[in-house]
Amino acid sequence: MTRQLSFKRAGAPSGKARSIVVLVHGYGANGDDLLGLADPLAPHLPGTAFFAPDAPEPCAGNPFGFQWFPIPRFDGSTEAQARQGLADAADDLNAFLDARLADEGLGPEALALFGFSQGAMMSLHVAPRRDRAIAGVVACSGRLLAPERLQAEMRVKPPVLLMHGDRDDVVPFSDMADAGDALVGAGFDTYGHVMKGSGHGIAPDGLGVALQFLREHLPQA
Repeated sequence: MTRQLSFKRAGAPSGKARSIVVLVHGYGANGDDLLGLADPLAPHLPGTAFFAPDAPEPCAGNPFGFQWFPIPRFDGSTEAQARQGLADAADDLNAFLDARLADEGLGPEALALFGFSQGAMMSLHVAPRRDRAIAGVVACSGRLLAPERLQAEMRVKPPVLLMHGDRDDVVPFSDMADAGDALVGAGFDTYGHVMKGSGHGIAPDGLGVALQFLREHLPQA
């Protein structure tokens, strides 16, 4: 049984959207952490509704935030708990995406995921395993989980933009290349942007590249 995710919405009025961007936050944060991205993005994406859900579990490493799945090196969980948490959260996120598309009367070709850190990991895990391809994935400061399983488990190949700061001290910068190699090897249209001099965050230049990617791949009013 999937868990319903609390969320906030910004952008195009309900029922009037031509496209959807779901902002998937990182470990220990919440939907509000990324909802502010709608402020600079929405004027350039006037037909887009932005949704920012909270992850389904309180964060073991930060009691004021949420997590999509536990991280053993941060919270002392086991690898088995992390794998099960990922599987459960993937079901929750898929159900959330389906519900928002139904609410807006849109198909998956009108949906993009914009994930940061653990949210990028979730986005890269969920999108290739859906029954129908979404418009695209922006994955910032994350990694591709279990790349060795990608080709066996993928069903669709949405375009992907990978962004990463070259001074990230939380998720290694090298994870961007590892994800890119796996995605390109599996036949995904894959784009990359290095946020030079940036740590674990979304730099202004990265946001600009993400906006261009979304403009090119999402239907607009």
